[in-house]
Amino acid sequence: MDTTFKPVTAQIAAEIARIVGEKYVISGEAEGLAAFSRDEVAEEQYAHMPEAVVRPGTAGEISAIMKLANREHIPVTPRGAGSGLSGGAVPLHGGIVLLCDRMNRILEIDRDNLMAVVEPGVVTNQINEALKPDGLFYAGYPMSLETCYIGGNVAENAGGGKAVKYGVTGRYVTGLEFVTPTGDIVNLGGKLVKDVTGYNLIQLLVGSEGTLGIFTRITLKLLPLPKASVDLLCLFKTAQEAISAVPSIMTKGGVIPTAIEFMDRTSVKASCDYLNESLPYQDAGAMLLITVDGGDDEQVRREYEAVGEQCLGCGATEVYVADNHTTSERIWKVRRNIAEAFKLVSPHQSLEDIVVPIAAIPLMVAAVDKIAKQYDVNIPCYGHAGDGNLHATPVMNPAWNLATWQGTLPKILHELYLATAQLGGTLSGEHGIGHKRKEYVSIFLSQPALDLMRAIKRAWDPNNVLNPGKVF
Repeated sequence: MDTTFKPVTAQIAAEIARIVGEKYVISGEAEGLAAFSRDEVAEEQYAHMPEAVVRPGTAGEISAIMKLANREHIPVTPRGAGSGLSGGAVPLHGGIVLLCDRMNRILEIDRDNLMAVVEPGVVTNQINEALKPDGLFYAGYPMSLETCYIGGNVAENAGGGKAVKYGVTGRYVTGLEFVTPTGDIVNLGGKLVKDVTGYNLIQLLVGSEGTLGIFTRITLKLLPLPKASVDLLCLFKTAQEAISAVPSIMTKGGVIPTAIEFMDRTSVKASCDYLNESLPYQDAGAMLLITVDGGDDEQVRREYEAVGEQCLGCGATEVYVADNHTTSERIWKVRRNIAEAFKLVSPHQSLEDIVVPIAAIPLMVAAVDKIAKQYDVNIPCYGHAGDGNLHATPVMNPAWNLATWQGTLPKILHELYLATAQLGGTLSGEHGIGHKRKEYVSIFLSQPALDLMRAIKRAWDPNNVLNPGKVF
């Protein structure tokens, strides 16, 4: 597809300012633009400077910007909080970054229909804070719920720790208002549990990584807030024992936990050091963090005791019960901060997002260990083991120079992805492809499948102006 674009001239910047207001446009200021040249992917090669940043406040303003972009053939990159891990919000071809931070209202909480209508710039955690007084919650949130925007979650079909029981973002999106790449405003779905009228365009847009449309209004399905919840911290002698327990817990215990998080010893130690926290990782090769929730204390007690017995039967040396908010938050904070902790351990690493069928998790962890030994690197492993989503993170050998690392990392990733594919897995479970992983997509998708996706992109975005250079 065409990737030759025109620059954002002073005249174009002035026209954008007339659409949204001068104070909502940044252009010609290198320092102000630099913050929007990257997301949470640290490596410099994935960064790229925009020529302008625009902060629209309405769907009409976004529509006008997209019509301008098509007329002038200028690329537009949608951006939420910039908390992504795939380079998806990076303006690969310069042009305009369209920031949705001003569109940050919870428009409606419909208690009668168990639905909420929100704008894309709402911080995901704020949705649940607003719902809590009514005993409701939005279940599709990811691990970075306190920083990410709901629009970005929908664009990536974000998952998280509770996807085992509750599923990922797409399960809860029932309606969308969005602006097409050519500037039309389209409404799909609504406060409906069922809808088979025409193609399911909502689920095509969910996970499309900002390449098919810009969300302006999102309708979310809500659930009753569980009245009881308990976390178990289960210690195992080895990572293989811990991960091998997961399929058994999922299939033989008679209980579907809310979450099953896997953390190897390296991951736990790094996060504890980062937080100045103390967990009993010294005597464990790995841990499972398991959540059970439900309608009352007695139900949850029965279920967590069953899960705990299952873990002990699979080799757990100790099972700690966290039955109050303070203790639960303490151990979940360790899990949530692993990625941040590794940034301090080494700035040269690659946070990956592979996913395999749950029965194949033990084989995948063994394959990761084999690849680490083959290339003489550390590949700490953690993630959402209950749904097969593992964050294997190759870290540069401290004895290497940067050139050796950059030359070796593609080989490591190729081996990692081949092993994932051989086990029936795929490239990304929740972080997306963006431009960080797009060269590996062909390992997992056939040429006919890729051709269909490209045909959809051409039909929706004939001038290739919306987030070009992403996914494939």
